[in-house]
Amino acid sequence: MHDAESSADQEVASGKEDSILTNRQGHPIDNNQSMRTVGSRGPTTLENYDFIEKITHFDRERIPERVVHARGAGAHGYFETYGKVGDEPVSKYTRARLFQEKGKQTPVFVRFSTVIHGKDSPETLRDPRGFAVKFYTEDGNWDLVGNNLKVFFIRDAIKFPDFIHAFKPDPVTNIQDGERIFDFIMHTPESLLTITFLFSPWGIPANYRQMQGSGVNTYKWVNSQGEAVLVKYHWEPKQGIKNLTQQEADQIQGKNFNHATQDLYQAIESGNYPEWELCIQMMSDDEHPELDYDPLDDTKLWPPDKFPFLPVGRMVLNRNPENYFAEVEQASFGTGVLVDGLDFSDDKMLQGRTFSYSDTQRYRVGPNYLQLPINAPKKHVATNQRDGQMTYQVGGAPGQNPHVNYEPSSLGGLKEAARTGKEYTPWVEGNLTRQTIERTNDYKYAGERYREFEDWERDDLINNLVNTLRTCSPHIQQTMTELFSKCDPDYGRRVAEGLASAGRANADTEFGGPLGSSHTAEAVTEAERTGHPADPY
Repeated sequence: MHDAESSADQEVASGKEDSILTNRQGHPIDNNQSMRTVGSRGPTTLENYDFIEKITHFDRERIPERVVHARGAGAHGYFETYGKVGDEPVSKYTRARLFQEKGKQTPVFVRFSTVIHGKDSPETLRDPRGFAVKFYTEDGNWDLVGNNLKVFFIRDAIKFPDFIHAFKPDPVTNIQDGERIFDFIMHTPESLLTITFLFSPWGIPANYRQMQGSGVNTYKWVNSQGEAVLVKYHWEPKQGIKNLTQQEADQIQGKNFNHATQDLYQAIESGNYPEWELCIQMMSDDEHPELDYDPLDDTKLWPPDKFPFLPVGRMVLNRNPENYFAEVEQASFGTGVLVDGLDFSDDKMLQGRTFSYSDTQRYRVGPNYLQLPINAPKKHVATNQRDGQMTYQVGGAPGQNPHVNYEPSSLGGLKEAARTGKEYTPWVEGNLTRQTIERTNDYKYAGERYREFEDWERDDLINNLVNTLRTCSPHIQQTMTELFSKCDPDYGRRVAEGLASAGRANADTEFGGPLGSSHTAEAVTEAERTGHPADPY
């Protein structure tokens, strides 16, 4: 009987459809491209079982360092508001109190990071950089979590684990592999604008001080009348912007692979405090049919000639951490951490990140991560949340009945806060569905960016793409060349010519390696050839 059951189980497990994607319950996945949303634009719904299973498992892939953004540096400082949005009073658009009064300062902590590689990886690698700011406001914390690049690779959060897996080291060789990356990208043309940035000098910022930051996703501002506008956030460095070519980064890495962390620490220590101006772009909260893309698509830029950058404040970093682990490593951010006057858009990536980020922190640091000083708001906390691993204190109110840890109560428990403005109630209507947005326009803006680059930036872009694609299978090279040609004919032609000139790498001796790097196989053989023999001891 036991043998019969084993045979039946084996038959089920290795049937004709054993290559079909399923979830952990064994349910076949017939749509791995889109979360379930109200209409094509969202918002998302909580019963996204496949997404929740996928993203929560992804959040728990590493112990104890972060799955992404593991390599980081940080500093303390303050944000000072201008009290205006451009030339208009800020209160016209948002009731968030930290923005209202000109000259008002709010303490901040900023964590800069690389995305893909491990905690002690070189800071010269080609990779997006994280730019996360924690505002300790009078109304509690606000986390503005973003990157140096203003666009992202994907527009639907259900693809995030796949994107990261493709860019992470091969699970067998533990080496980052361009073939795996471009195998994913060739099926994901929405990534082309970000790929164009990443393989250009913009993919290696010179340091953290001379690096832009962006919230990437679309948020909303809400005023006291409950009216909302769509906004994007941008940090512009007062120190200017500097990027590195691949050759320059390789030379720096040979001398110091902690150079960006050292640069930030020494600048602050010497009193050369880095400063950024916070600007927003703003548009009305609707679908904007006059545009040839969806404004909630985070793979797109909002053109500044139509939606200008409006200054709202400045940030200064003036104090280094006293302990790296306690502050930088345990700093925990979440895109869902907003204060009154700030709100979410239906951006699918934002809504997926909002679940994932805080879920990750509860797993990685613990359910009481908000009791750590670096994460705790700088105001009194009163909550009925109790217990959990590493509980340090219970947030209660003066005079609160300690027997009452629920609400509502007539026995001296916590009370709801009074509403500070008219509630924002956006209208949501549509069929629950799994589909992409209608206006994707995946090629136009990558082509525009290619043409806007300076000659040396285009040269470096082509060189880095060719160095990475030359190790890929011919069908991947061909498809990527065709995709680049759809962006701009010259773009595709130069990649094709570069590949033809370089020739395909020998798959037996050269595979993988950091993005954009050349001669990775030579480094392996050179280490053996030039190594100095030594006797055992």
